[in-house]
Amino acid sequence: MPTALVTGGGGFLGLYITEQLRERGINVRVYCRRRHPQLEKLGVEWSAGDVRDAEQVIRACEGVDVVFHTAGLPGIWGPWRLYHETNTQGTLNVIEGCRKHAIPKLVFTSSASVVFDGSPHNHLFDQQSYPPRYLCHYSHSKAIAERAVLAANGNEGMTTVALRPHLIWGPRDNHLVPRLIARARAGRLRRVGDGTNLISIVYVENAAAAHLQAADVLAPDSPAAGQAYFVNEPAPVNLWEWINELLKRAGLPPVTKTMSLNAAWRGGALLEALHWLFRRSGEPTMTRFLALQLATTHYYDHAKAERDFGYKTLVDVNEGLRRLEPELRRLGTQ
Repeated sequence: MPTALVTGGGGFLGLYITEQLRERGINVRVYCRRRHPQLEKLGVEWSAGDVRDAEQVIRACEGVDVVFHTAGLPGIWGPWRLYHETNTQGTLNVIEGCRKHAIPKLVFTSSASVVFDGSPHNHLFDQQSYPPRYLCHYSHSKAIAERAVLAANGNEGMTTVALRPHLIWGPRDNHLVPRLIARARAGRLRRVGDGTNLISIVYVENAAAAHLQAADVLAPDSPAAGQAYFVNEPAPVNLWEWINELLKRAGLPPVTKTMSLNAAWRGGALLEALHWLFRRSGEPTMTRFLALQLATTHYYDHAKAERDFGYKTLVDVNEGLRRLEPELRRLGTQ
């Protein structure tokens, strides 16, 4: 029976990947910093460690057949050193672990933001060019990591693939949806732009399934080897209509306050400067990157993933909202 290593297997996406692997009867080793009750229930092997520790990562890779590298530092603010050490150097450590132990398959969780240049992305397809500069350390550090993963394909028998999910959402999210609801409850949520921008989203179980589907076909002669893929729902959603639907199901009023993109951009630039100048802890309420993400259209075509490794969505948006609703109601009354 094959054994899979899931880095960050106790995280949002990683846990769903772990569950789907166990449903197939695959042995799973999870590499993460602390124990998680859900992992113990699944009967997986837990290997403690941080992806920044090369020796521990290499040790965790021993005896496995495929690595799903989902561990990473999310967010839109923080020191470059921390993002680079975790997202970039951590990925290099995983690549070295795969090389040292002759692991044939590496599936890397990248992000659609690695190609985000601030301009509208309308139905972007098979885009692998990277912008000359980034407004967010997360995107920059993930882009360097993605390049390294793709460059490692074919080295010493290793095959690699990078998946670019965009805006993963669903039950057990501890990042995006809770912060969105908290802002709404505090009256600090404002629509940026004219409210017509379309974006790609991907329900978490669909994102997890894409990782397994890519691993299934990954081989030296596979069209997926050495490639990057957008992973999202078939059709984009209107960002602000989708946010208002989340708020409605949480029992909260829709977003009514608005600001222009120019105002949000200027405000974000000012807040960034103040945070750096006075070394403020926490994250600015607005940044230039966030302003562009909230106001511009950016959605992607997953036809390449559908063609090369049979990607298909298991849960549509309406069903995903139904499954998420109990958590939304709880968050709305906290």
